[in-house]
Amino acid sequence: MNDTNSLSRSGAGCAERAASRIVVLGVGNLLMQDEGVGIHAVQRLRSRVQLPEEIELIDGGTSGFDLLPLLENGGQLIVIDALRCGHAPGSVVTLKDEEVPAFFRTKLSPHQVGLSDLLAMLSFKGTTPASVTLVGVVPSEMSCGMELSPVVSRSMDHLLATVIDELARLGVRCETRH
Repeated sequence: MNDTNSLSRSGAGCAERAASRIVVLGVGNLLMQDEGVGIHAVQRLRSRVQLPEEIELIDGGTSGFDLLPLLENGGQLIVIDALRCGHAPGSVVTLKDEEVPAFFRTKLSPHQVGLSDLLAMLSFKGTTPASVTLVGVVPSEMSCGMELSPVVSRSMDHLLATVIDELARLGVRCETRH
């Protein structure tokens, strides 16, 4: 009987840890200018902001299904990406929960199929995050090149502030590095 109680407590602890886990995932292709904005954002967050241990910053690149084990049983997922959505280049766009899969019904990003398939696979396996927030920037340039366009570069501070605001909404306090 004690073994059952300790297992129950252990299981509850795992669920509690999973619920408190927050993953910030930057996706994109660094070789395609603004398509790499998610990776640039994660790199800047890493260098500029002191995040608590429960935050996992992941440079997802164009990995697709390779990310599955990193995202399973996550409590909260924040994805940073370039999004084509009809807004002006450089606009920061935020979508939450049900809006995210609906948004992927139209072509928005060259690797979006991988990301939408990844979210579908998490759902199929029953390991969907408690919430999904997509924070993106409308790209200006998608040609070969490793630098962000001037338009998207000017949006980076707003993009990072939006991610930090989302973390604050989830109860996470971020400190700026000096």
